[in-house]
Amino acid sequence: MPRPLQWIAALGLAAAAALTSAQAQTHPGQAQLVAEVAKETGKDPSTLNSLLDGAKKQQSILDAISRPAEAKPWKDYRPIFLTDKRIDEGVAFYLEHRDLVERIGKQYGVAPEYIVAIVGVETFYGRNTGKYKVLDALVTLGLYYPPRAAFFREQLKVLLSLPDSMLGGPLDKLVGSYAGAQGWGQFMPSSIRDFGVDEDGDGHIDLHDSLPDILGSVANYFARHGWVSGGPVVARAQPDAAARPIQVKDSKPQWPLEQLMAWGYAPLQPMNPGQPSSLQTLEGPNGPEYWFTFQNFYVITKYNRSPLYALAVHQLAQAIAEGVREREATR
Repeated sequence: MPRPLQWIAALGLAAAAALTSAQAQTHPGQAQLVAEVAKETGKDPSTLNSLLDGAKKQQSILDAISRPAEAKPWKDYRPIFLTDKRIDEGVAFYLEHRDLVERIGKQYGVAPEYIVAIVGVETFYGRNTGKYKVLDALVTLGLYYPPRAAFFREQLKVLLSLPDSMLGGPLDKLVGSYAGAQGWGQFMPSSIRDFGVDEDGDGHIDLHDSLPDILGSVANYFARHGWVSGGPVVARAQPDAAARPIQVKDSKPQWPLEQLMAWGYAPLQPMNPGQPSSLQTLEGPNGPEYWFTFQNFYVITKYNRSPLYALAVHQLAQAIAEGVREREATR
């Protein structure tokens, strides 16, 4: 048993070591994060620390997350994604990769035009996958952005925990969005872990350079979240003068369509009155627009929770499908 003076000295050394460790960390909370990842994965703490030491807090990332496009009204959001160029490029992409797109769509039970529309909205068919180092983005938002630190810290932890076979390249070289999403489909680390697929069978999930992996992972994401093959996404609704105001927390179907009809909203096309639905009211260029939304709309919001995003994906998908039909008709 140590003598009192020895015990005090030992305590002092321990405290000094702890202080030195805390002072040595490059980012706030780094030591605890490394300890968690090392314990859960067996990865070398010095390697993890080296990766994090090389990451930089980026003010431009903090600025970007404060002004998301989804804050715009629908009348301003829609023109960003529903352009002639994005539609034409989507049609060309679909036709160039038709066999692959349709095979994957059939395999996962997801309409192929929606798979194409996702990569069209996210990265303009792989052209704009982001300019930020993924590690910088997640360190910045996970360790320096209190409003959403819990979410992004978890994504950083997952990124550090992923096996090399899921990274698509050296971890400190990966590039993506300001939010840390990467690849053509802009998958966050937890989505790579949970929904990424090795569609080309090479032993790696590569969402940057393997088109089969990219499209297969998007389709798998939709399928795993409950996409209904052949099911509707949205339908326009027309309120009557006495229509009951509807407020929804999210896009999850809450009522049978006939209930919304009873509250004063009429579908502008024949619909199954018993199918689960919800209602979105958006600010269009000519005033409010009312949309019945269904399970497949809700699935798209699992990719991005904004109803504006989901409707943009839907309308781009419909425009691509129509463009493919028109090209075929002129052959």
